[in-house]
Amino acid sequence: MPDRTPAPPAAWPLVALFTSGYVAPYLLPTVVGRLDAHLPLSPAQAGLIGSVLLLGSAAAGFALASRIPRHGPRPLARLGLLLAVLGYGTAAATAQLPLVIAGAVLGGFGSGTATAVAASGIAAQRDPHRTSALGLLSVSATAGALYLTLPRLGGGHWLPFAAIALVALVCWPATGRLPGADRTDLADRADRTGRTDRAVRAPVRLPYPRAGMVLAGALMLWSLAQNALWGVSGRIGAQQAGLSEVTLGIVFAAALGAGLLGVTAASALGSRLGRAIPVGVGTAVIACCVVLASHARGLGSFAAGEILWNAVYPVVLSYAIGLAAALDPRGRWAVLVGSASSLGVACGPVTGSLLAEGAGFPGMGLVLGGLLLAVAGPMAGVALHVGGRPLTPGSVRRRGGAPAAVLAAGAGTPAGSVPRVGAQELEVVELAQLRARPLRLPPLRILLLSPAAARRGREGPRKRIRTGV
Repeated sequence: MPDRTPAPPAAWPLVALFTSGYVAPYLLPTVVGRLDAHLPLSPAQAGLIGSVLLLGSAAAGFALASRIPRHGPRPLARLGLLLAVLGYGTAAATAQLPLVIAGAVLGGFGSGTATAVAASGIAAQRDPHRTSALGLLSVSATAGALYLTLPRLGGGHWLPFAAIALVALVCWPATGRLPGADRTDLADRADRTGRTDRAVRAPVRLPYPRAGMVLAGALMLWSLAQNALWGVSGRIGAQQAGLSEVTLGIVFAAALGAGLLGVTAASALGSRLGRAIPVGVGTAVIACCVVLASHARGLGSFAAGEILWNAVYPVVLSYAIGLAAALDPRGRWAVLVGSASSLGVACGPVTGSLLAEGAGFPGMGLVLGGLLLAVAGPMAGVALHVGGRPLTPGSVRRRGGAPAAVLAAGAGTPAGSVPRVGAQELEVVELAQLRARPLRLPPLRILLLSPAAARRGREGPRKRIRTGV
């Protein structure tokens, strides 16, 4: 029987989906700023619309965490891009607040769907950190180009929404390289009597439950602090540092360009330093940058804080995404942790607006910096606890291990999973069922005797030498 274990999807379609899903949070300052400037909204109300957009993105991730293998990456990716185009297009085409809010929610759900599919596929890659770094590289370049372009195209709240919809539309052809729904599971697992093996269909619990929950909670607060400042960075630059919109666009583009350099360095560095040092030390550096940017009174300090912050932020995020992918090769923790991060991103703008109005920009920076320092330790602790990546079907075959079904039967675990010992308790990592392959014997090679050996062989029994190769 041929091996039908699905291969991991190609990296570049996942990078395209990652870009389309993350470009909305990256453009959040200009979205909130233009809503405040061109619609009858207060800064807090504009930040609330930004939060509603990102709440839709988080809701999509939580809803789809365990449904991507069942429905298939390709249909869900196309649905997400379609919802993004329709939602953001509607928000761009009208100035009526109910339609703008509805379009933002629908577009956010589409962005979250694309991000969930990308996160699930990235977790299945041989090197999830490298693929996530490429995704952050792509979204940083896209957002930087938009920050340079949008201020020169005129005013209006519609431009950022139209740009996000256009990115989703451009990424549509990449979905053709994604796999569809897996329809072979029940057919291949039915026995000759026509009855389906219930043990095979039994759900397998998430590995590393405590570490996954700690990482999800910490990354939610980490993202909240990041986007609380990011959501009001435009106001800090305009009101406190006295910069124009064009100058702000240049600063943000330079900051995202520094992010490109940071992600490139993280991709080249790989796992040489592990994950704990980049996550823990990087978060502490980000806390200092947040305080510096929030206290800025001129172009120099504001640009220094924003550029250094955006250079370190995607580095830490790439390692955090790789850490979430290492918790579960099926990508469930990657989607759940990403959704928790989106929830923090969603609460960021309104949190930043409320803190800025209550304590001022400098006070807001101190609060957010302290929050980042508080979550740096738990995130680094999870990285130290998890260590290596769980086994995958490919690693089982490379190491010469027994088939997953045999190991599962011997350990009393659900079929299609392998027990892994090494933590404080036995944890089960679900693997794709390894199909049995027909046994192929090597050909026999017969060595014929030379004439001289044949003459000597007449003195005794004639022998035929058979050897296998």
